[in-house]
Amino acid sequence: MPVQPSDATGGGLARTPSGVLVPAGIDPFHRTLHHVAPSGLIGQTSQTSGMKRLEAISGKTVGAENLWMGQTHVAASTASGNHHHGASETAIYVVSGHPAFVFLDVEGDEPVEHRIQTSPGDYIFVPPFVPHREENPDPETEAVVVIARTTQEAIVVNLDGLDWSEVRIR
Repeated sequence: MPVQPSDATGGGLARTPSGVLVPAGIDPFHRTLHHVAPSGLIGQTSQTSGMKRLEAISGKTVGAENLWMGQTHVAASTASGNHHHGASETAIYVVSGHPAFVFLDVEGDEPVEHRIQTSPGDYIFVPPFVPHREENPDPETEAVVVIARTTQEAIVVNLDGLDWSEVRIR
């Protein structure tokens, strides 16, 4: 006898207009894939000086509930402002250029500004609340990265410096 699918809460099934049985707790909007072409990216999102963020996957664009994903562009010879992303974990994939990610390493005897130099294909993980900035030292080429966050909105808290004195955990 075939196993019947059930939703995450162990509830029943619902029949779609085409006759397919799906978990009852999944609404029609969340039963389909959503395509966002480059022309569909949204520039009206939280920004930090020296960079441009474009929203691709979010509540506004596809109805995401727990994820934000987009692109960040850092112009040639530019450094972003210092910032953090609140309680959100951030994953970064370097598409083009050689951006550097700068943070204050506070785990030694003295705080030390630390730079992670990247290349296309590299990944960076930014834990919640960590003050950092992006820099693009290349004098001619824009750096482009893809960002994914564990919060549905693009949380950005701009800071004066890389130290933790302005970080407020709520």
